[in-house]
Amino acid sequence: MILILDFGSQYSQLIARKIRSFSVYSEIVPFNISIEKIKSLNPDGIILSGGPANVYAPNAPKVSKKLFELGFPILGICYGMQLIGYILGGKVLHSNKREYGNAVLIKKKNDEILSGVKQNSTVWMSHQDKIIKLPEGFDIIASTENCEYCIIKHKKYPIIGMQFHPEVHHTIEGEKILRNFVIKICNSKPDWTMGSFIDQSIASIRKQVNENKVICAVSGGVDSTVLATLLKKAIKNKLICVFIDNGLLRKNEAKSVVNRFKKIRIKVKHIDASKQFLSKLKGIEDPEEKRKIIGKEFIKVLFKEIGKNDFLAQGTLYPDVIESVSVKGPSATIKTHHNRVKEVLALIKRGCVIEPLKELFKDEVRRLGKQLLLPQEILWRQPFPGPGLAIRIIGTVTPERLTILREADSIAIEEIKKANLYFNLWQTFTVLLPIKSVGVMGDERTYENVIAIRAVESVDAMTADWAKIPYEILARISNRIINEVKGVNRVVYDISSKPPSTIEWE
Repeated sequence: MILILDFGSQYSQLIARKIRSFSVYSEIVPFNISIEKIKSLNPDGIILSGGPANVYAPNAPKVSKKLFELGFPILGICYGMQLIGYILGGKVLHSNKREYGNAVLIKKKNDEILSGVKQNSTVWMSHQDKIIKLPEGFDIIASTENCEYCIIKHKKYPIIGMQFHPEVHHTIEGEKILRNFVIKICNSKPDWTMGSFIDQSIASIRKQVNENKVICAVSGGVDSTVLATLLKKAIKNKLICVFIDNGLLRKNEAKSVVNRFKKIRIKVKHIDASKQFLSKLKGIEDPEEKRKIIGKEFIKVLFKEIGKNDFLAQGTLYPDVIESVSVKGPSATIKTHHNRVKEVLALIKRGCVIEPLKELFKDEVRRLGKQLLLPQEILWRQPFPGPGLAIRIIGTVTPERLTILREADSIAIEEIKKANLYFNLWQTFTVLLPIKSVGVMGDERTYENVIAIRAVESVDAMTADWAKIPYEILARISNRIINEVKGVNRVVYDISSKPPSTIEWE
């Protein structure tokens, strides 16, 4: 087992996911776990995650120096590396040159942590502080143009620090580097599989539920569909699936969802609450307020279906959790998700919520769904946010604006599918902007809405690149939207990556 000490990185669970992909079990624990507890867990190795703090700040999260005396192999990533340097006598300062995004790794010394890694390999940086003086006993293993001490390692003990993030997809050989640490340095055995996860989840669900019923809120997406299938396997007729139409769905979405569940033989209760949601959103512009209102109304509608002793099941994934609240460590809140509103958190505290997928990423959920024999068209359906089109309409949500966005979105998806790009892209959607622009149609001046197209490539939604869609396809989408959607006279394409942007606009 590899133990990950969480210092609040948005990528902590991504480290765990990468390690699990080697069939090695990993567990995330708070950074302030006791030395005695670490000893009792007896991990093969320890990873210190990144984090938003400055190690030299008075209240920065830290570990005891005794951690480095236990004899376990230790890998510090970004903040974790700076912590190693700071605690063991080096010096960390704010850098004049920040590093965000790609950097080129220059190997200075051969070491097993870089076994099989090419010279000048691309790595992904996200830091402002850096080590400027090495602690005693450490060597430089690799550098970048702006970071001399990019990888450091103790001369005698298996203590390693690296300033970049090997866990993110955009560090080209990051998986190889992590595998070197886990398999070569920690000597972990690859014996953890998705099959074992299913067995453990079913046993845990049965134990938690006992003889009670479970209300499962489904959306038709990958997450809730995999969840419903797993629950059905675990508790059979104790499962009640509910689909709530919040009026913020894409064109013909409600009908498609109901039919999708019929195909996999799971009964769904369809509740049309669109008027209720839209009335509550009237005049609301702030995106956080929209999310909170939608989450609150969702719970109101759902609670009418939940009996006194029933459980609530949600298809929550780790990116939803880590962006909403600090789970294991002091991570920064990015945005509120509808399945992490106050009422749900209260239910979680009471032990009445089942979320067996909350430690997984989308690609792992798809592997889980494949193991559960779900069809490909369900497994590879692009993600759709819980708050729906409300967070793709910048500003107020009205029936008229929803109609414009639905029609534009339908055209974009249709053309992406025609071009056989749908399953190659993580997400494709349109956004209605809160501005109007001047145009000319039929020799007349127009002053109408602007639609933004967003398409990204990603593996896990923690990082994402904008998709380089061929110009002719973008042109076709733009022409169709302007010609077919009344009220639109301009289309733009979003070319920002995550980070620093998020995938959704709100």
